[in-house]
Amino acid sequence: MIIEGVVRSMISRKKYAKTAKTLPKGFETPNDFFNYVFNDKDIIWMGQNTNHLHDESGIKEAMLGSIKKGDYCKYPPPEGFPELKDLIMEDLGLTHGFDILITAGGTESLYLCANDILEPENNTITCDPGYLIIDNFASRFGNHVKSVPIYNEECNYKLTPDLVRENMDKKTKLISLVDPLNPLGSSYTKEEIKDFADIAEDNNVYLLHDVTYRDFARDHHLVAEYCPERTITIYSFSKIYGMAGLRLGAVLGTPDIINSIRTILINDLGTNIIAQKGAIAAVNSKYEWLDKVKKTTQNNQKIIKKAVDEVEGTFIPVYPSDGNMLAIDMYDAGINPRDVADHLLDRKIFTREGSYTSKHFGHRYLRVSYSIPTEDVKYFAESFLEVMEELKDSK
Repeated sequence: MIIEGVVRSMISRKKYAKTAKTLPKGFETPNDFFNYVFNDKDIIWMGQNTNHLHDESGIKEAMLGSIKKGDYCKYPPPEGFPELKDLIMEDLGLTHGFDILITAGGTESLYLCANDILEPENNTITCDPGYLIIDNFASRFGNHVKSVPIYNEECNYKLTPDLVRENMDKKTKLISLVDPLNPLGSSYTKEEIKDFADIAEDNNVYLLHDVTYRDFARDHHLVAEYCPERTITIYSFSKIYGMAGLRLGAVLGTPDIINSIRTILINDLGTNIIAQKGAIAAVNSKYEWLDKVKKTTQNNQKIIKKAVDEVEGTFIPVYPSDGNMLAIDMYDAGINPRDVADHLLDRKIFTREGSYTSKHFGHRYLRVSYSIPTEDVKYFAESFLEVMEELKDSK
């Protein structure tokens, strides 16, 4: 709108709006960058924790069959196909006393939970490093987000029950646990999970348990098993199932919790039919391919570890990682992770500098995901050594 020669925006910028992410050199917007890496079929995809290890698992065939039948002409059930809902609850072992909604990805589930749980006077506890979009959502609906620094050996690079107790106040309403943690791959023991459950019950707070990476872990425990009335569990098909581009997830909780979330659903006409048909096939076939995927990812991180150990001043904070990603700290080597990411991109390897997952420690590490073919990981390891040598020589 133009008033007396001054251009004024009709929409003011929200107080919680995020600034643009740090971009690789040569790109003006995040969309331009992601469009580039998506369309370059030679890119080795190690920057978004996606899973490229599925071949003949029946997922693709189920979706093609749905397309051929013309299922996409119709709306699906608004809360998801009952078969898929039952399969997810069985997969988690949360079948009695729980309810579930299918969503357009785990991120939508997180948004719905923050919207439903938080009031303007409430505070949220998250961690740094972590999945920063949770901080963004919590700041939209609550009063304050306490992002607890966890990038240190003392807390084993994770948000511990003791740290939560130290950072809680009377206004705390929500505690976020991404388990295993993106970007470090740290996870929790049964004793720690039980301790979190006690915190929730004793202080009348909710636990947001994002278990997106649970199937890559050596061992995993659900808070919902110990504190169902105060826990919301976030489930995703983007990682272990290799379906990131289909945007499908779920949110689970007690009927009271899910009934409340139902009142603020975004996709009231349902979630992608084709994706749900693929998801049904994915969960049904899971134990036919899960061990193979885990074995490959566990071997792949060994290859990366070997390369990192050869570079003075670099180390992996959490090893072995219980996710399908890890962080490579290069601060003591005097190398900027963004420079490493740019040089690797020149070699057709997409990785992510730490600023994407940390406000305070992003200058220290490069995040690398490895649920990709082993030959590509070997190429990364060789390229990493060469890039680090080049950057050290240029200092």
